[in-house]
Amino acid sequence: DENECEQNNGGCSELCVNLKNSYRCECGIGRTLGSDGKTCEEIEGCHNNNGGCSHTCVEVEDTYQCECPRGLVLSEDNHTCQVPVLCKSSLIEVSIPKDLVGGLDLSLINTSCKGVSNGTHVNIHFSLKSCGTVVDVINDKIIATNLVTGLPKQTPGSNGDIIVRTTKLLIPVTCEFPRRYTISEGYVPNLKNSPLEIMSRNQGVFPFTLEIFKDKDFDEPYRGALPTLKLRDSLYFGIEPLVHVNGLETLVESCFATPTSKIDEILKYYLIQDGCVSDDSVKQYTSKDHLAKHFQVPVFKFVGKDNKEVFLHCRILVCGALDESSRCAQGCRRRVRRSAAMEEKEEEEKEESGHVTNHILTGGPIRIDFED
Repeated sequence: DENECEQNNGGCSELCVNLKNSYRCECGIGRTLGSDGKTCEEIEGCHNNNGGCSHTCVEVEDTYQCECPRGLVLSEDNHTCQVPVLCKSSLIEVSIPKDLVGGLDLSLINTSCKGVSNGTHVNIHFSLKSCGTVVDVINDKIIATNLVTGLPKQTPGSNGDIIVRTTKLLIPVTCEFPRRYTISEGYVPNLKNSPLEIMSRNQGVFPFTLEIFKDKDFDEPYRGALPTLKLRDSLYFGIEPLVHVNGLETLVESCFATPTSKIDEILKYYLIQDGCVSDDSVKQYTSKDHLAKHFQVPVFKFVGKDNKEVFLHCRILVCGALDESSRCAQGCRRRVRRSAAMEEKEEEEKEESGHVTNHILTGGPIRIDFED
């Protein structure tokens, strides 16, 4: 078999599919193959290839739109109907209309994870680390995938499933999470006997929290009652994963302190920058969890009697653990220092071009009474 697609894409304007002793051209969603069998043309209405819609095509004045059966939703391409998927760091939920799967038993890649019917829908709950879910890092996203498979039931169901209309059903499930996060935490240093009050825990969308710990074992974060520390005591803080997923690793790109909760505060003090420790007093500990990062730094406050609070902000990047060329694998990588305004502008441009989403959590402040 000669692969005709290797030369000039077989003359196809879009997709070329190699066949035994032959080949064919195909087009993407919303376009159809022209009379020459090679050129793709825009679909002008429902009369032409159903408008490229996977289900119902409806004429609207001088244009058309795709619509879905009850219980399905239109995907981002505005042509394909798909089952609703709820994506959270701790839970992925798929809800499939009963009309679509009547008479079928639904399960995931791990067949012990089965769907449960509530009468109108069949629901399947699973997590990033269960039911055969595959987690990959692609460009600026963490992508979790699984596959819902439907097979005919062996016996009639109690809720009236006595026939099937298909021999097998396959529904791919995909959830996307951003790779870059900014999380914040604050504390209040007191110069009179130097008590230090630390704020409550903050949680990110996925997959980290910034925790303040009681000691260098990093086993017990402060909960409920606020601790009291003194200036020059050690502050133990760490990045903790909410979900422990194999195949990923993290890089703490930067950690900086500000005297207010504003992340764009002009007055900043960097503890970590470009993945490098920038304050020699910062000590990093090795962690049992490859996603967790633990640090120790002497307690400090900002100069000025009005600066009575300190907030920590850390920016974390998630990478594939096996990617030796990833930014995480490179570790400390110092850049030539530019002005703060130029750095901020470059960071914004980089994030916009890469569609990187920052989730910013700011804690506090906790107010305490100071003696004059």
